[in-house]
Amino acid sequence: MIITILAGIYFYLSCCSECGTQVADTDAEAAQEEIVPPKEPEATTFPFSFKDGDYAFEVQENFNFKLSSASFLTPLSDTIGSGIEGLKGYLAENTNKVINITGLYKSEETNNTAFPNLGLARANKVKNYFVSQGIPSAQTNTFGKLMDDLIPLEDTLLGPITYEINTQAEDAGEALKALYDDIKANPLVLYFNTGEAAINLTPEQREKVAKIARYLDKVDGATCNVVGHTDNTGSRTTNIRLGLERADFAMAYLIKNGITASKIKTSSKGPDSPIATNATEEGRSKNRRTVVTLN
Repeated sequence: MIITILAGIYFYLSCCSECGTQVADTDAEAAQEEIVPPKEPEATTFPFSFKDGDYAFEVQENFNFKLSSASFLTPLSDTIGSGIEGLKGYLAENTNKVINITGLYKSEETNNTAFPNLGLARANKVKNYFVSQGIPSAQTNTFGKLMDDLIPLEDTLLGPITYEINTQAEDAGEALKALYDDIKANPLVLYFNTGEAAINLTPEQREKVAKIARYLDKVDGATCNVVGHTDNTGSRTTNIRLGLERADFAMAYLIKNGITASKIKTSSKGPDSPIATNATEEGRSKNRRTVVTLN
């Protein structure tokens, strides 16, 4: 009996304790694997870069934007200023060249601008900065491009703007004439309810804003006219003033979205040009409008 007990103890120590050690080692290895943090994807970045033949410029800094914002972050790098200055000189020497500015955006971002997409709104902001630095707006083109694989750095997109120097299209004049005719035939019409203090555009209206902005950029001396209209409720004097207030409100909205103030003229026709009957509320609501078109 004693021999049997001793044999049992021997087998337990030699076999089961080894199993226990293996289990413990396995548990330790699993725990070590579990605490290894996953590798974070690197943020997407685009350089401030453009090239045309022997002329080229590139730096890693670029215009950065918060998610769902069309306003770039400041201050800008000094190297961006150097690049813009060089580009200004190159375009002055090559008047048949244009700089194409493409803004990138993600579908999950919220577009609170007057433009069809946030990418185009970003490109327009950068274009306006170029113009403020002396680059002619007629030598700029703006575009928007959806890119859902953009990876932000926390809540910031690093340089979601790309650039390309190109030759001005030979039919540019004809295209501008067609754009003018389209805007005149289909002006932007904004409707206002009593006490309304915001403008919410449909996709079609956003496209019209983009077309108006494009034409004003390309044609020297071009202006747009913002005319306020009202129904016939109340005195004509009051309605003329109300129409002008609505026109000024629309003008402020367009300026906020990048159209130069000097290119916008406002006026009011009050109740003088109805497009529907004032005998019904439906008709009066159609008459309370502001029309934006080209002069």
